[in-house]
Amino acid sequence: MGIAKAFAQEGVNICLNGFGDEKEIEAIRAGLEDKYGVAAMYDGADMTKPPEIRALVAAAERAFGAVDILVNNAGIQHVAPVEDFPEDKWDAIIAINLSAAFHATKAAFTGMKARKFGRIINIASAHGLVASPFKSAYVAAKHGIVGFTKTVALEGAEFGVTCNAICPGYVKTPLVEKQIPDQAKARGMSEAEVIERVILAAQPTKEFVTVEQIGALAVFLTAKSAAQITGAALSIDGGWVAH
Repeated sequence: MGIAKAFAQEGVNICLNGFGDEKEIEAIRAGLEDKYGVAAMYDGADMTKPPEIRALVAAAERAFGAVDILVNNAGIQHVAPVEDFPEDKWDAIIAINLSAAFHATKAAFTGMKARKFGRIINIASAHGLVASPFKSAYVAAKHGIVGFTKTVALEGAEFGVTCNAICPGYVKTPLVEKQIPDQAKARGMSEAEVIERVILAAQPTKEFVTVEQIGALAVFLTAKSAAQITGAALSIDGGWVAH
């Protein structure tokens, strides 16, 4: 939601996607419209299903006339040693964290090229640049996102379409909160020890990245002043990958 709010503050119309309680989603959607005076819609497309992803992009184009900014931010996680990693979890993580970005980009790319303007922002991770144990599928998907970003940047370069990857360190989102007990089980630690010795140990600042900071960077990447930034994997990780 931090990215959606950041764009809404700039007067950008928003199409939301994600699973959750129907009433909560509607409250978020209506709140964006009421607070920021933008049009906000919700599409419940299942990001493991390419036809639904294509339909989501088409619905946004019908509602707003065009999709000029695409933020690929769908993600799930599972933590386990590689020899115990469930194959269905691997397939789901690759589908949602990597393949969904391809399908959404493909659906929006033709229109962006025709209009000579587009901003594609892929939310990767520090794990798109470095690895951690017990996260084979997630690390593979996020490394894939960084490579995909570079390819799309090259293909869009002559058409005014940029593509960049934001690579956050740990952000205290529901996704990260769900990892803590899994990490504790895998490592034989308490949850407090996981936070101190595993999660924030990687970030020299010893602070979580905030959703507001990520939103601000995403907005900057859509500005004219960022037109020559493309194909980049931009770290926002408290110094994690500087090690």
